Amino acid sequence: MNRLTKLITVSCLALLGAILTPNASADTWNRKTTITFSGPVEIPGVHLKGWGILPAGTYVFKVMNSLSDRHIVQIFNKEETTIYATILAIPNYRLKATDKTVITFRERPAGQPEALRAWFYPGKQWGEEFVYPKARALELAKETNTPILFTAAEIPLEVVEPIKADDTPLFVAQLSQAPVQAVRPTGEEIVLAQVVTPPPAEQMVEAPTLPATSTSQPLIGLFGLLALAGGITVRTFARRIQ
Repeated sequence: MNRLTKLITVSCLALLGAILTPNASADTWNRKTTITFSGPVEIPGVHLKGWGILPAGTYVFKVMNSLSDRHIVQIFNKEETTIYATILAIPNYRLKATDKTVITFRERPAGQPEALRAWFYPGKQWGEEFVYPKARALELAKETNTPILFTAAEIPLEVVEPIKADDTPLFVAQLSQAPVQAVRPTGEEIVLAQVVTPPPAEQMVEAPTLPATSTSQPLIGLFGLLALAGGITVRTFARRIQ
C-alpha cells in the first residue's frame, strides 16, 4: 500500500510539473521568425523614424495580435530590444503551405527598394498581407500595376522614440479596428475580397493564445489524482489504527 501511495504522489508531482513548465515550442503562437534581407526593403505601418526602409540585415518578425481579421505584425532588431515597425496586416490564404518562411515583395522600378507585401509562416496556408497608408498604396499601385491594400485611418506613420519590446503602443488599438480596402492603379477603391483570399472559417479559430498551460483540463486531472491519493492515505491510516 505504501508503494501505491508513493506512486500516486509521484504521478501528481509529475503532472504538476508538466502544468507549470513552459512549452519549449511556445514561439509558434506569435510566429516568431528571423529573417535576413540582402537588400533594402520598404515597409508600411507605423515605423521608427528613419526606418521606413529597412537596410539589408537581420530582423525578427512576430505577430503581436491575431484575435480577429485584423492582425498586427511587429518587426524587431536581431536582439529583439527595439521595435522598428508595427504593421497592420490581413490574413491571406495560399493553396499550398511550404516548410520554409516565405516573404513576398512588390517589384519596384530599378534602383528602388522592394516593397514588403506578405509573410507566410512555415507549414501555414495563410499568412500576413501587409496594409499601406492610402497615399502610399496608390503610388505603389501605379508603380506595380496591381491593387494594393490600404487603410485611410488616421494612424501615425512614424514614431520618434524607440518602442521597447515589452511595450504596447497606444496606436495598436487603432490598427486593430482600422477598416481596410484596396486601390487599383486607376485610383478606384475596391473591397478587400477582390484582392485577398480569406482563410477558411475553421482556420480563423487559430489565435496566438498561450500554449496548453492555460487550459483547465490538466488541473482537473491533478485534483482528481490528489483526491485519490488522499483517500488511499486516509484508508491506510484507518487500518493501522484498527
